[in-house]
Amino acid sequence: MKIKNAVIAISLATSSVVMGLGASTVYADWPTKDIHLVVPYSAGGNTDVLSRQVADLLQKELDVNIIVENRPGAGSTVATGRLARGGRDADHTILMASPGHVIGASIYPNLPYDAVSDFKFIEKLLDAPNIMVVPSSSPYNTVAEFITAAKSKPMTFSHPGVGSSIHMSGELFKTLTKTKLTAVPFPGSGAALPALLSGDVDVSFENASTVLPHIQSGGLKALAVTSKTRFKALPNVPTVIETEGYDLGGFVTTVWNGVIAGNDFPDEGVEVLQAALQRVKERKEFTEFIDKMGAEKSSVSGEEFKSFIASEVERWKMVAEEAGVRQN
Repeated sequence: MKIKNAVIAISLATSSVVMGLGASTVYADWPTKDIHLVVPYSAGGNTDVLSRQVADLLQKELDVNIIVENRPGAGSTVATGRLARGGRDADHTILMASPGHVIGASIYPNLPYDAVSDFKFIEKLLDAPNIMVVPSSSPYNTVAEFITAAKSKPMTFSHPGVGSSIHMSGELFKTLTKTKLTAVPFPGSGAALPALLSGDVDVSFENASTVLPHIQSGGLKALAVTSKTRFKALPNVPTVIETEGYDLGGFVTTVWNGVIAGNDFPDEGVEVLQAALQRVKERKEFTEFIDKMGAEKSSVSGEEFKSFIASEVERWKMVAEEAGVRQN
């Protein structure tokens, strides 16, 4: 009897070990080939540079090739639509999303995908504020002074393209302050910056990484940051929502980046990537890189990331409708 019980115990223990190994094997089955990281913008921009840094670090974590592919077009919606359709390599393809993902859903009325339900939201990596900047020659030193002037006379703000976070930040500011700002588009921040530095336009809500050097050199004045809390790189610059005399509590915008996939992407792949990307965020190389970008790490992932996207889509739809921003 004792021998029989011992045999049963050994058998049960062996089964448990086998089951455990089986679960580990399933988990470890992904990735089984190279991973494709899609950048929905041209090479050389902030999202592209970030993607290549993340790909390099992720490759070290997973010991598999990460192939970066640039697929620009229509404010990121071309690459995003292709991701949603799935197809070949869908189980090993991810995309570096940015505010274009939610803004695109707000300004393109006939997208062939749903910005929330057609994707799996893996890991949000970082957030960075835009900065409300004016030329050094500008007479305005505070947001309140600028608003007062912009209520009394026409003024202009520059942006690097319709639907960019910079453009939509300006439209949101215009709506909330009821000012007479006119948007002036340029083919990228590189073209917009000289016009701002020379005073040809009055203000911009540029990415921190673009204007920080010019703020530090004195070429531009920072009136405010667009994040909810002050920016550690500019601790003495207030947030827009701190502006006295105006209800600007609704003015919070950030430039964020995060990794998403289509619905054909396997759940085990999501789990593996979430764990690996969280390790990436703790690496010294990543920390130093985003510090140079003027960004801060995000702790959002999975369902919380999805909820963030859903709320952002609704918010920017309202801004786009108010501003009359629509793209065919």
